[in-house]
Amino acid sequence: MQDVLAMTYLWLKAGHIIFMVFWMAGLFMLPRQMIYLHPAASDSEQTAIWTKRMGLLRKVILTPSLIIVWVLGLLLAMTIGAWDQGWFHAKLLIVIALTGFHGYMVAQAKKMTVGERPLTEKQLRLWGEFPGIALALIVVLVVVKPF
Repeated sequence: MQDVLAMTYLWLKAGHIIFMVFWMAGLFMLPRQMIYLHPAASDSEQTAIWTKRMGLLRKVILTPSLIIVWVLGLLLAMTIGAWDQGWFHAKLLIVIALTGFHGYMVAQAKKMTVGERPLTEKQLRLWGEFPGIALALIVVLVVVKPF
């Protein structure tokens, strides 16, 4: 029985890491795509192309990866009893912030596809750094477990 639990844990962990990488890639790509869309006129061919690309990124990579990361992450937390560990609470807080970032950027992208420009290119570049900082903090928390 111990072997089955150990193998399940390893498969959950592998899946969580794989889909976390997909999700992070999407979170890095979306602000960049929004920067490319920024100068385009709302009724241009360029806007249509970037609208399609951002929609596919959201539907094929971002949202499915977000869901799988959460499901596998919660299963992992239950498997290892992480609920009582301080590092896990900090990680969970950052993942909640990343989920909020995901939702915020998707909402801004949808506004941009109809011609609005709610964020400047500079703001998009700054927001584009958030996933990298969050990822670095999460890796330190999971690997080092400082508390």
